[in-house]
Amino acid sequence: MVEITDEELAQAKRRWEAERAERPIPSSVHFDAPSERVVVDFTNGASFIFPARSLEGLEKASAEELAEVTLQGEIGLHWETLDVDYTIAGLMSGIFGTKAFMDARRRGGKSRSEAKVAASRANGAKGGRPRKSQKSA
Repeated sequence: MVEITDEELAQAKRRWEAERAERPIPSSVHFDAPSERVVVDFTNGASFIFPARSLEGLEKASAEELAEVTLQGEIGLHWETLDVDYTIAGLMSGIFGTKAFMDARRRGGKSRSEAKVAASRANGAKGGRPRKSQKSA
């Protein structure tokens, strides 16, 4: 068993306090229903705002479920009913889910489903996209 001296504990506490002083400290979090965004407020007056449904695990959540967001200490957000947790640092770095989720979100309209391919072919058979009208000068 490793024993920690009082001096080592005091040094660790000083290091923690110095590190904490260099980063923004979240003071509150809430779900803004009209905009469907989560707002994290910090003690320095800054806020971080993001669309709630852009997070993996929250895409189909009700407004009531999204409003249950709470701070987890000074580092995270938690939705108890949904069993979803995110670090604030991760969210601020743009990490809104797993790599697979993020890749699928990035592809968005670029994805090629059977329905998209069929619709494209049907549109092409009709002559494709209408030409833009030429305005006379």
